[in-house]
Amino acid sequence: MQISVIKENNIEIAIVNSEDILITDVQSALDFFATVDYETGCSRMIINKSSICEEFFDLSTKIAGEILQKFINYRKKIAIIGDFSIYTSKSLKDFIYECNKGKDIFFLPNEKQAIEKLSMD
Repeated sequence: MQISVIKENNIEIAIVNSEDILITDVQSALDFFATVDYETGCSRMIINKSSICEEFFDLSTKIAGEILQKFINYRKKIAIIGDFSIYTSKSLKDFIYECNKGKDIFFLPNEKQAIEKLSMD
């Protein structure tokens, strides 16, 4: 896992790149953001969707809700970047739409848009 930090609008954002799947369950999500916070001091982070297990995107597993609730509880903001058009589930599309209307969790196509969203206060 490589972590770089950028500063936009006086807000530091951690950009995490990994060849491996980093988030598979609630505990791995907690470990993930604890590591990012410890190593960078950032509470806002960007991760590629390929670093998250596929079960996350199947809402019937409830993994996404459990994991994202931890981000909210611990006041972490996250942008997951990638191509979400490959998913056909209407409930997932609705879930992504609702998340993107909020201020803490985003599903976006690229790093540039993720930085834009996470650098707003």
